[in-house]
Amino acid sequence: MTSRQEQWALLRRQLWQPPRPHGEQPRERVVGPLELFYDLVVVVLVAQAAHHLAGELDWRGLGLFAAVFALVWIAWLNGSLHHELHGHEDARGRSMFLLQILVLVPLGAFIPGAGGEHGAAFAVDAGVLFAVLALLWLLASRSDTPEFRRPSKLFVTGTAVCAVVLAASAALPADARVLTWGVLAVVYLVGFVGVLGRAIPERVVAFSVTDALTERFGLFIIIVLGENVTGVVDGLAHEPTNALTLAVGMVAVVVGFGAWWTYFDFAGHRLPKPARASALRWMMVHLPLTAAVAAMGAAMVGLVEHAHSGRTPAATAWVLCVGAAVVLCATMAIATSLRVWSEEPGLYRPLARTCVAMAVLCVGVGALRPAPLVLGLVLVLLLGIPWGLAVANRVSHYEAPTV
Repeated sequence: MTSRQEQWALLRRQLWQPPRPHGEQPRERVVGPLELFYDLVVVVLVAQAAHHLAGELDWRGLGLFAAVFALVWIAWLNGSLHHELHGHEDARGRSMFLLQILVLVPLGAFIPGAGGEHGAAFAVDAGVLFAVLALLWLLASRSDTPEFRRPSKLFVTGTAVCAVVLAASAALPADARVLTWGVLAVVYLVGFVGVLGRAIPERVVAFSVTDALTERFGLFIIIVLGENVTGVVDGLAHEPTNALTLAVGMVAVVVGFGAWWTYFDFAGHRLPKPARASALRWMMVHLPLTAAVAAMGAAMVGLVEHAHSGRTPAATAWVLCVGAAVVLCATMAIATSLRVWSEEPGLYRPLARTCVAMAVLCVGVGALRPAPLVLGLVLVLLLGIPWGLAVANRVSHYEAPTV
């Protein structure tokens, strides 16, 4: 019979397993409720950033939104990849997510004032978050085989340096601080791609995009799309209820729905090509795509609030229309990394050209700034044309099943 001491040791090993070594990523697994909870917490931070952008829709507000959103998205990517590559569904995995969530919650509280009174607090808390991420990757690297040691060291060092720079930026003036965050995010992403794309030998399988990872990215997009509805509801809640305001609100919801069908009908829940460059492109392009969706939700507040205006306010028109253009182009950029890009060239090549053309027209609509209702209806039309093209392509190649 197993002794009590051995039973406790067995239980401890089951509840607190060491991080999975590099190169042992599970190919088949499902996204668990813990990951979904983590994603919801991160989206609360995205909502805070979008809500602040809705009230400060100018160049300074856009710059702050971009810097904050990039840092939050990078942290989410780090946490998601760490669990994908090294995590287990055990007490250790729960504790790692809980530790990140405990740091994310006050970070979300500081976001509305990140460009001013709470900027220093945001910087310090963001530094703590990246220090936690560096620690998680350091613990995972302890069992590395030789081919992973140098890339792991570079990645952990880069994340730790990012933590130090973020914390140190608390001492800077507000504008310099935000600029530092933006530059740091760009440098970090370039380093991230460099480590995964160049520091690890091509013969070594470092990671691959699995069905679970495509599901995580897709779910994150869906949750952020919910902020579009939140923006419309927020706008309607602060305006007198009448037919025109409601019409503009409903059309704005359909614009958000158009972003949904653009992504999920053409790129979402599809695996990229097995090449590492394709996987990296697939991941990185999700950053501007998700940011554009969140920014569109912020702009929808102003669209509803100015429903009776003869012309859409310039900032609202530009953010909404450029956001739609980014969604179209980013979706096609993701599509070029997918396996279906090569498997269905007769669909995706003309679809890509059409999406780029519609993106140019979206920007043109933003420049013209028609009335909010007209602007929304035109965006729905422009987002619908690629979908119509795809349906026509399917119909033309449809073969009735033989009896």
